[in-house]
Amino acid sequence: MKKALVLLASAVAMSGAFAQASTPAAAPSVAAASAPAAKDGHERNVEDRIAYLHSQLKITPAQEPQWKAFADVMRGNGQTMGELFKERRAATNVSALDDMKQYATIAQAHADGMKKLVDAFDPLYNSFSPEQKKLADTTFRHEGGPEGRHRPHGKGKSGKTAPAPASDAPVKP
Repeated sequence: MKKALVLLASAVAMSGAFAQASTPAAAPSVAAASAPAAKDGHERNVEDRIAYLHSQLKITPAQEPQWKAFADVMRGNGQTMGELFKERRAATNVSALDDMKQYATIAQAHADGMKKLVDAFDPLYNSFSPEQKKLADTTFRHEGGPEGRHRPHGKGKSGKTAPAPASDAPVKP
């Protein structure tokens, strides 16, 4: 169960916030520049990811209203998931049933957050030029979709090699 939680945590720690991947540094966006300097690590990662995507996707001034809505959903989702994981870390001596309930709550919050994120991304993506759509398609495909970099195989943070997927089907982010 803990291994599944670690995998879920890796996948959703930045839910709606596009987990920070090992990507080139981007010029900070207006939103990131206006964020308070005293943000904790999680909030900084969210703001860093927003700034990176703003630069990577070449958001135009005309797209800023759609971008702002999308970034606000990313921030809200990141805050929600951060709070849920903080509660989970604080819970000690929980029963197996309570552990599963916490996991279900996190999984449901992730699913709800992804729905909000998709709904916010739809008008932004539709406003993209063909070049921007290609950038978005490549960025999200290579970095594990809107949740950021997933590690379906290879080495994770533990340094241990994870098993390869059971089938030859491509691993979806």
